[in-house]
Amino acid sequence: MIEITNLTFDYPGHRALNDVTLTVANGSVTALVGPNGAGKTTLMRCIAGLETPLTGTITVADMDVSDRTRDVHRIMGYLSDFFGLYQDLTVARCLEYAAAAQGLPEADIPAAIERTAQRLNLSDRLQQTSGSLSRGLRQRVAIGQAIIHQPKVLLLDEPASGLDPEARASLAELFRQLQADGMTLLVSSHILSELDEYSTHMLALRDGRILENREIKLAHQSDVHRCLHLDLAQPDALLPEWLRAYAQVTVKTATAEHAEFDFHGDLQAQALLLKSLIHEGFTVSSLAEHKENLQQSYLRSVAAHLEAQQ
Repeated sequence: MIEITNLTFDYPGHRALNDVTLTVANGSVTALVGPNGAGKTTLMRCIAGLETPLTGTITVADMDVSDRTRDVHRIMGYLSDFFGLYQDLTVARCLEYAAAAQGLPEADIPAAIERTAQRLNLSDRLQQTSGSLSRGLRQRVAIGQAIIHQPKVLLLDEPASGLDPEARASLAELFRQLQADGMTLLVSSHILSELDEYSTHMLALRDGRILENREIKLAHQSDVHRCLHLDLAQPDALLPEWLRAYAQVTVKTATAEHAEFDFHGDLQAQALLLKSLIHEGFTVSSLAEHKENLQQSYLRSVAAHLEAQQ
């Protein structure tokens, strides 16, 4: 959905993006992570056509952003970190204004407002002014303005900033729904645990360069290996040797009590592994998939980057 090639962007005396090349998969939810000053907001603004890079190309849905900015805007929603709402307008008027600004035909706007309000649980707030709403509800109105034209791509810069845990959970559920509807999301946030709940990919930036851009959640497919963690209720010195001899297992670490290994097989094959372990007399107390969370994945990328620089 998004393709970037050799993108470089300079502020006076500072290079914010340095020869960035990446792709964002259609229908994905990509977590854009990195420290302050990494270039996350600049990257989003370049994708949205709000900044002009020094060099490089950006295409969204096969459209060059620099040549067809208006066409790109018709299929894109963008929520800035410092979004603004007209305080004295009702929620309905805010959504109406956004719909008209995106070029929706006048006859289609009432249905678009109703659809968007329903999706964001704002139907009972339409006649309230935006200035009277809580931070979480204001955030929802701002997102509503970004998606009222049903874009294919949604860029969100720190969407959960300042929200309480309940509002963040509600926001995560909304993003999962938008992805299920076929939307491609690029979400920047410092709250990695929140991104963990809905992201399918991680794009890590540091000093304007890409540390890593990869899938972090895979569907359970028969040809995809998974990392499993095994615990025994009673230690057994034979466990490491037995696991290493098992055809579908690649051992990472193993002791008499615990083991972590890559398993090459589907859930049925995993059930057979468990059956074999019990048949051999191992007192299995737990056999579960071990998933690296987003923070662990990011810190691992940073560590690998720093090690490569030494």
